[in-house]
Amino acid sequence: MNPICLIDASIYIFRYYFSLPDHWFSREEGYGTGAVYGYSTFLLRLMEESRPTHLAACYDESLGQCFRNDLYPDYKISRAHPDEALAFQLLACRRFGEILGIASFASPTHEADDLIGTLARSLRRSPRPVAILTRDKDLGQLLSRPQDYLWDHAADRRAYAPDVEAKLGVRPDQLVDYLALVGDSIDDIPGVPGVGPKTASALLRHFGSLEALRADLSAVASLPIRGARTLAAKLEAAWEQVEVSRQLARIVDDLPLGVTLADLKFGPVDWWALEEFADEMGFGAGFLSRASRVLEGY
Repeated sequence: MNPICLIDASIYIFRYYFSLPDHWFSREEGYGTGAVYGYSTFLLRLMEESRPTHLAACYDESLGQCFRNDLYPDYKISRAHPDEALAFQLLACRRFGEILGIASFASPTHEADDLIGTLARSLRRSPRPVAILTRDKDLGQLLSRPQDYLWDHAADRRAYAPDVEAKLGVRPDQLVDYLALVGDSIDDIPGVPGVGPKTASALLRHFGSLEALRADLSAVASLPIRGARTLAAKLEAAWEQVEVSRQLARIVDDLPLGVTLADLKFGPVDWWALEEFADEMGFGAGFLSRASRVLEGY
């Protein structure tokens, strides 16, 4: 069946922001629009090649003020806040998606991951597969059904639950516990000193969960793991941080969005706004012609 597509929009916008030269310029603001062009053509390519009928784009607007920063002030501390030029492009990307008729979601307190998690959970009653368009492995924790998958559409790579387990050595339902042990340098989530991916996956294969591990720390010394004799003490010393890291890594899936599948139906396209947008961004007739060809008859 045609999948329901949930787009981790910001991760693609940032990708184009840092990879595409700014050959396109806004006529009014004077800002570069390379990321807008890259994201817009990404959406058009998705619509042209996959023809989704239901989809949503989720955006990050909570950098520095996410609820996770209340739990741990250094969460994503290494991330630079968007300057005016990037903020302009982020808003323009969202505007383009809404012009096409793609449902958009953002929150001042929660991240795009949490919005995607909430939408994915609300859609589980539908037999249709949910495709999460992202390049972020952390969203693998949302793969609770065999038909759902992570999809890096730009690279045409799909990862189902068995693929996540094959790559990381843990099941999707163990991914939060795994990240709590190893940490995540991209998001500045601390892990247990001396515990790497192999050790974390070995611990979770044996114990199954952090609760079971905590309840039987003395058994760690007898496991066939390098440094097992000193590992229990390291875990004991870092356990308070492990619990915090677990909260940081867990995706929230119960936000009060009140969304149904019908709310994610694509369209209608605002053709007048599309022409105005293409002109404002300086994309030219070729961009508008392609958009018309892809979207007409949808």
